[in-house]
Amino acid sequence: MTSNKVKLEVPKDILGNWQEIVNILAGTIKIPAALIMRYNDPYIEVFVSSKSEGNPYHPGDKEKLYGSGLYCEKVIKTKDKLLVPDALADVNWKNNPDVKLNMISYLGFPILLPDGKPFGTICVLDNKHNEHSENIVKLMLKFCSMIESHLELIYMNQIFGDKNKRLTDYLIELQALRGLVPICARCKSIRDDQDNWHPIEYYLIRHPEVEFSHGICPECMKKLYPEFNDGS
Repeated sequence: MTSNKVKLEVPKDILGNWQEIVNILAGTIKIPAALIMRYNDPYIEVFVSSKSEGNPYHPGDKEKLYGSGLYCEKVIKTKDKLLVPDALADVNWKNNPDVKLNMISYLGFPILLPDGKPFGTICVLDNKHNEHSENIVKLMLKFCSMIESHLELIYMNQIFGDKNKRLTDYLIELQALRGLVPICARCKSIRDDQDNWHPIEYYLIRHPEVEFSHGICPECMKKLYPEFNDGS
């Protein structure tokens, strides 16, 4: 697998948000460990670890990924969810390295960069049999999506070469380039060819080559100029 070519620097404020995410997961599910793992070829590293009782994982802990037999290896390879309710009862997982730490249950999801390459995983581990409810799966998917949204912003800022700029600051620089795309002057939503409005992050990730012209989206028109709203 190709390693990540863009070495993302995650700002401290976002790291703080990620710490809250893993703490919430560990406390809600009542498990010893919730982790955000980072893949940095050839290693997989504990990037953020929940501050929960009995957690044997610490930020900076790392192992070579491929051939390790780790749960996260499977998630990175398949880019898909992995649920192992009880490794001791599963011939495919009973000898994996996390069993030595008494982490016999695992639920994890891949965290992907905007270009589809793996950033790492978000996962929860338990020292007892755990099937995990559908609500827990949904919660983890929500957190995974949130982390990927953070990565989209970081990724775009680094691609443009200034990590201190906000995405909206690039609108000025992108003007006078290529074709015009309408952008709402108030909320920065962007209108596509089908007259649908999207968040700026959604559009820039998919169309980094465009420039923008200003307009007003329907929702902002209602708020700013109610006298021109026909009530539809």
